[in-house]
Amino acid sequence: MNIVNFEQIKKSVVGTTVPKPISGTLSGHAAGEPFDKHVYSKIKKQFPKNTFRQYEYLNDLYRKNPDIIGHQARYELFNSPSVMFLLSRGKNATDQWSLENPFDEKQNDTADILVVNDNFYEIIDIKTRNISKSAQPPNIISAYKLAQVCAKMIDNKEFDKFSINYFEIDWVLEKKKLVCNDAHFSRLFCANPETLYINWSAAMQIQFHVCDLDQNYKGTVKQWAKLYLKHFVSQAKKRADDMIERFVKPFEKYVN
Repeated sequence: MNIVNFEQIKKSVVGTTVPKPISGTLSGHAAGEPFDKHVYSKIKKQFPKNTFRQYEYLNDLYRKNPDIIGHQARYELFNSPSVMFLLSRGKNATDQWSLENPFDEKQNDTADILVVNDNFYEIIDIKTRNISKSAQPPNIISAYKLAQVCAKMIDNKEFDKFSINYFEIDWVLEKKKLVCNDAHFSRLFCANPETLYINWSAAMQIQFHVCDLDQNYKGTVKQWAKLYLKHFVSQAKKRADDMIERFVKPFEKYVN
């Protein structure tokens, strides 16, 4: 299920500009945030009642259910363990939520933009790229976190509750403005899971440029989840074997 027409969003943002950040470097969050908010406003115009920042959705959900107290009861408001795992905050933060103490935005939220329709959650992550400089692919999502949610999807037979999509803004600096030169979008569950690169030395992050992600996978989401877990376990075993070979065996004789 797809809610947002990303081709339409692409047409509406290519050629647009945002002001150059007053402070900070032109990389990472500093450059990305203005474009993130820019894309959010475009989607919000299409779906005014269904588009949220992740923290906005949580605040709205808990505000509409004032009699539901405590993290466990609030988690059950999602009616989906998989979605709850991806979108909820920690136990203590959820316990302490109140009208007087709502959630603020966190940089590590799974969704930059969340579009919710008929209990389906379209999770959208915005990535930005300064095309005047070469850079390694950005961190996309924790490989471990993705493995956990795949396991939850299989355990709970939830394969039609959410999608994870990525929208990349390619920009260049012109005078005091950042200009969107091009845009790309891709759907995680349309990529061959066995080709996803896991950078184990970078907090186990999956890394790719959105424009480079293949979209040729034709199987079901259930098959995708199983293939990804097979890929993750295989890569983790190789990593573990390498760690033992390099960092355990050379020193075992000194501790036995």
